[in-house]
Amino acid sequence: MILKPVPMPAGITIIMMMMRELMRLLAWLSPSFPTSAYAYSHGLEWAVECRDIVDKATLGDWLSDVLLHGSARNDAILLRHAHRGGDLSGLNDLAIAVAASRERRVETLDQGTAFIAAATAWHPPELPERVAYPIAVGALAARHGIEEDATTAVYLQAYAINLISAAVRLVPLGQSAGLRVLAALEQVILTVVNDTRAATLDDIGGCAFRADIAAMRHETQYTRLFRS
Repeated sequence: MILKPVPMPAGITIIMMMMRELMRLLAWLSPSFPTSAYAYSHGLEWAVECRDIVDKATLGDWLSDVLLHGSARNDAILLRHAHRGGDLSGLNDLAIAVAASRERRVETLDQGTAFIAAATAWHPPELPERVAYPIAVGALAARHGIEEDATTAVYLQAYAINLISAAVRLVPLGQSAGLRVLAALEQVILTVVNDTRAATLDDIGGCAFRADIAAMRHETQYTRLFRS
């Protein structure tokens, strides 16, 4: 007797597809995914040295500004446009051009290139040999039909988690304090997701000047634990 597979109801199939998408996002943007994100502080190391960041309150303020008004917001816009397709090479050139310092440029290119190399098992699309991180994530998520808003939200949360992890080691902060900062940033991240949904490439820019200066000053910082 040959048993035939019983088709799942349409609703169950959709739920399973959504679960697969979520699993892929959690894998790709996990701290354990080999992009070497742990090696970069995005200028935060200099901010700690000059005492702009001394506790969870100042860390939360710093990260909120970067998310709402700085490089994280730009990354969200670039990721969304990469997700929508088009001229990925041109988008990549723009992502490189808007990096505020040499270290920021190295950071995004090293992580993006490592991300695509590690994602080989998921058959990434054709991309430039050296690719900026948000372009790589947006393009791969689109290839697998993963929803744009979800990709943007998880990317921004991973961004915040990495910088909080750096601050826990640098300030230093306790793990509990770091988690309280992450919890407080949830609404900030959702605000950026909402505000960038209709953003055009002309909306790229920012006014988180202190964070940009921190990235530049880090290049000549005397003692460094992080690459940026």
